[in-house]
Amino acid sequence: MNAPIYLDHNATTPVAEPVVAAMSRALAECYGNPSSPYRQGQEAAARLSAARESVARLIGASNGRLVFTGCATEANNLALLGVAAAAPADKRHLVVSAVEHPAVMEPARHLEAQGWKLSVVPVDATGRVSVDDVMAAVRPDTALVSIMLANNEVGTLQPVAEIAGRLAGTPTLLHTDAAQAVGKVPVDVEALGVDLLTLAGHKFQASKGIGALYVHPGTPIRRILFGAGHEYGLRPGTENVPAIVGLGAAAELAAERLAGGVGALQARRDRLYEHLHQAIPRLTLNGHETYRLPNTLNVSFPSVEGRALLKAVEREVAASVGSACHADQATPSGVLGAMGLSTERALGAVRLSVGWETPMDEIDNAAVALIGAWQRLTA
Repeated sequence: MNAPIYLDHNATTPVAEPVVAAMSRALAECYGNPSSPYRQGQEAAARLSAARESVARLIGASNGRLVFTGCATEANNLALLGVAAAAPADKRHLVVSAVEHPAVMEPARHLEAQGWKLSVVPVDATGRVSVDDVMAAVRPDTALVSIMLANNEVGTLQPVAEIAGRLAGTPTLLHTDAAQAVGKVPVDVEALGVDLLTLAGHKFQASKGIGALYVHPGTPIRRILFGAGHEYGLRPGTENVPAIVGLGAAAELAAERLAGGVGALQARRDRLYEHLHQAIPRLTLNGHETYRLPNTLNVSFPSVEGRALLKAVEREVAASVGSACHADQATPSGVLGAMGLSTERALGAVRLSVGWETPMDEIDNAAVALIGAWQRLTA
C-alpha cells in the first residue's frame, strides 16, 4: 500500500537526503567530544563551527551568538526565561500575541505565575497583530515582547520588523519565534531588528532534536540550565554534533532554494487551493491572503468537521486540523478562536502544508481525494 500524500510540512518535514548523508558521516567519523583538546575532539569542534556558520548565514546573523538547543521549545524557553532571569527588578512585564505557540505561551504563563505581569495582544480576523496594539501594550516595565514571525496553523506572517522599528531605542527587547518561517521564507535577523530569534531544524528538513536561538550582541540573558560552559555558557551539555551537522546541511539547502525565490512553494499551495475552491462552494480561507507562508493553506470545509474529513482520506492524504501539539484535542483551535472564527467554521478547518519536493501530481491527487470525501460526507 502506498503511503498517504504528505501535506503536513508545518508539523515536521522529511529529512533531506544531503542532511541524512551529512549526519551519517558525522555519526561514523566524528565521535569526539568538541570540548576535548586532541584531534578527534577538534575535528568535532570544527564541524560544529562550520554548521554554526551555515545556519548563521541562512538567517543573516553576521554577528551575535547562535546557541544550539535540543529543539525550538527549548530555545523559546531560554529566550523568555533567560531574559526574565537577567531583567532588573523594575522590569517584570511581558507582551505576547494571542496566537503564540505553546512553547512561548507556556513559559509566559509560568512567569505570570511567578508574579510577572503578562499582556496578551489580540489578533484580527486574519490572525495578524496590529503594531499599534503591540506598542500600546508596552509599558515602562516591559522587559520583553515576543511575537512569532509566522503562525504554525494559518501561516500568517506578523509585522515583526515594524514592531522592532517602533521599539528601537527603547530598553524593551524583542524575541520572535521563527520556527515556521526559517527555510520557507527569507529571514534576516538584522533586517528584522530582533534581539532574539528561535528556529527549529525539523521544520526545514533537518532532524528532530535540534534547534537554535540567535542572541543579538549585548542582549541581557542568563542560562536556565546549569552545568558546564557550553554554547557561550547559555546551554550546558555536550553538543549533539551529528544533529548540528545535519542542521548546517539543511541550512545550506534552504539557502540555495530561497535564493531562487519561494515561487515553487507558492505554486504548489495555490494549485491545491484552486482545485478545492472551484469544486467546493463556501470553502473559506483562514489566515491572511497576502501576508502568509508560501506553503501553508488553512481552509474551512462547509458542513463537515475537519477531523471527519481527514479520517475519510487517511489512506490517501496525511494532513492535520492544526498544530501537531494539539492533534488529540477535539475542541476548536485556539488560534482560530483568537481570530474570531465561529465554532462551526473552526471545527471545519484543515491545515494543508506543502514542501519544496511535493510533486504536482500529488497536489492534484490530494485535491481529488479531499473533494471526493467532502462530497460523500455532505451527500
